[in-house]
Amino acid sequence: MPAPERLPAPGVTDTGELEELLAKGELTVVGRIREASNAVLLCSVTYGGVSADCVYKPVKGERPLWDFPDGNLAQREVAAYLVSEATGWGLVPATVLRDGPYGEGMVQRWIEAEQPEQDSPLGALLGLVDGEEAGEGWKPVALAEVGEGRTALLVHADDPRLRRLAVLDAVINNGDRKGGHLLPAPDGRLYGIDHGVTFHAEDKLRTLLWGWAGEPLTDEAREVLAELAAGLAPGASLATRLAELITPIELAAVRNRVEHLLRTGTHPQPSGQWPAIPWPPV
Repeated sequence: MPAPERLPAPGVTDTGELEELLAKGELTVVGRIREASNAVLLCSVTYGGVSADCVYKPVKGERPLWDFPDGNLAQREVAAYLVSEATGWGLVPATVLRDGPYGEGMVQRWIEAEQPEQDSPLGALLGLVDGEEAGEGWKPVALAEVGEGRTALLVHADDPRLRRLAVLDAVINNGDRKGGHLLPAPDGRLYGIDHGVTFHAEDKLRTLLWGWAGEPLTDEAREVLAELAAGLAPGASLATRLAELITPIELAAVRNRVEHLLRTGTHPQPSGQWPAIPWPPV
């Protein structure tokens, strides 16, 4: 029997075919990613002679969260993917909800991220600089403790891919946008992962991408948000699919956040009622 064909780089394969592969393919557990706080299994998935690497997060391996009592992390991960796809930006790897070796869970396309250069441990998207100026091409986030009583300015790149992700995070109310959740792919695309702590009805936005806080949204972002608002209308396709994954109150909150972004026309700012930056940040 010939070996299954490996999928080309992310962004090349048709999204529908990739979702079908993840949803219907045979899952084989390869190993466990032990750095994760919940059960995260590295798998291969094969269907119709095509094979790819993926991540499988079974619901049984989730640790309960007191402030997210409804649903589960797997459902929220899939919901984040659906919203990402609705924007047309493709910021979240293909993700499905399905049964697996350890029960129902989310399965997501594995992204092999570019490795940062040795002199840039935070990668090309994040950095620490001395002083109070971010420098050209960078946006300031906050002062950070770097040891021995020293502080440095945490910055992120003034990158349109990150700016799109900041808008997506505002929509899905991401409570955990860390640096380690940013995956720049070799083909130039940027992916965000780990969206289990999202869609809360209360403001839970915690992110490293505060560099545009209070600034006007781009024309592109406003157009995308207007399309999202239409897709979230009762009975619309996106709203119907999300209703299977999050609660009615959470779905209403998504609509309200999109409407608020369109009404203000600006990137959100920290509320002051919740830690603005996740810990650890990377």
